[in-house]
Amino acid sequence: MVWRPGPSRPGALVLPCLALVAGLVSGCGIRATTVPVDVGPAPSRVSCDTPDQASDQGGVQGFRASVELVCGSQLVGVERIVPVPEKRVVRDPVALVAQALLEALEKSPSSQERDAGFTTGVPAGLSAGAPRPGDPAGTVRLSRKPEDLPPVALSQIVCTLAGNEAVSAGPGPVVLGGPDADPPREWECTEAVRSRPESVPTLGELVRPSAKPS
Repeated sequence: MVWRPGPSRPGALVLPCLALVAGLVSGCGIRATTVPVDVGPAPSRVSCDTPDQASDQGGVQGFRASVELVCGSQLVGVERIVPVPEKRVVRDPVALVAQALLEALEKSPSSQERDAGFTTGVPAGLSAGAPRPGDPAGTVRLSRKPEDLPPVALSQIVCTLAGNEAVSAGPGPVVLGGPDADPPREWECTEAVRSRPESVPTLGELVRPSAKPS
């Protein structure tokens, strides 16, 4: 008689074990929860709409100008009626206009401008003075060295002055100097400066002094 091995016990348990594992896996799915998950506020976007405030300043004595403010990390011009400084400490007409524009840049944006996302980085107390003997025509002397100003503030000043015909006769660099004998330097308001005001070169190109009349 030939002996035939019968089914082993481990083999007989394979199918029941697989069925048991399948039942456990099917019963371990992740249930959908009804509890709201806080993922934080939705990202906010600023409109950078430029309200024309000049029409609301009919009683203000001044001149119409575009003031460069910061919105969405870039410079955006806002039309305003810029008041003439009450304390006219300088008689130079270019310095007088520059002083008025500086005061407009230092002023906090209106509530309507703030709602649209506008800010300013120009520090308070900055003033403009007349050029020194030998300075190039149109030089604006600031009460602080331009290179010591925050880059965004310097970009605002350069682009605001460059866009005003009383200060800048046409397209080209703006010549700024600091107090005392600080040599005048020139800066340009380019599209790169407007789109990335924090990247403006803080140290402009030196400008040669004008020849003294004989």
